[in-house]
Amino acid sequence: MSHLARAISLLSFSVFVSGCGVTHIGAYVPKEREYKQGKYAQKDPSAQPTQGSLFSEAVGGYLEDTRAVRVGDLVLVRIDESADASGDSTTQLSRDSSSDMGFNAFGLADAIKAAKPGLDPTHILQLMAKADFNGNGNTSRKGQLKGSIAVRVTRAMPNGDMFLEGTKVILLNNEEYHLYISGLIRRTDIEQDNSVLSSRIADAEVEFTGRGDIADQQRKGILGRVLDKVQPF
Repeated sequence: MSHLARAISLLSFSVFVSGCGVTHIGAYVPKEREYKQGKYAQKDPSAQPTQGSLFSEAVGGYLEDTRAVRVGDLVLVRIDESADASGDSTTQLSRDSSSDMGFNAFGLADAIKAAKPGLDPTHILQLMAKADFNGNGNTSRKGQLKGSIAVRVTRAMPNGDMFLEGTKVILLNNEEYHLYISGLIRRTDIEQDNSVLSSRIADAEVEFTGRGDIADQQRKGILGRVLDKVQPF
């Protein structure tokens, strides 16, 4: 085989191999996440089985279901939050008062009337006040959030309730979404499929935020926000 034929064969083989692999637009660095495992019931010294026993509180029994019952277990939270509040207020006030003061002692009224025929001395001082107030108001707010997120039980309470907490981060093009939830749940509120409704969570904190190109376009510029702060009207 000539050198030219060998070079053509190697070039064809390299093109074939490169076509089978993944071609990246730029330099690609595989992502490696350093995950902090947190607390687990299995690592607690009190969870070790006693001498002569095959079971412990940290490990479920053979006939036990897969629902979360201890620190470190996972729970699927089904978020179904809906808020619809409205209120109306109407106020109407009215006040009308008057007062007349006069005098006719020692013939002063007659003397004043003779000197000033256009003056009525029986109404030397007259006070009148009238005030009206009408007010009304209306407020309304609606919001809805649906989704699901798997979170971990991070703490066990003295009464058996469990504190759960978790975060979900979604990257889509140039948009980043964060879903966070935490709160207290009862073991009896966990369904057979190891899920719990967000409405069953006590002291719940549910946050859904985003940032990126879309969020930047919906936010007023820096100069506009500064002018809103400094303008008096």
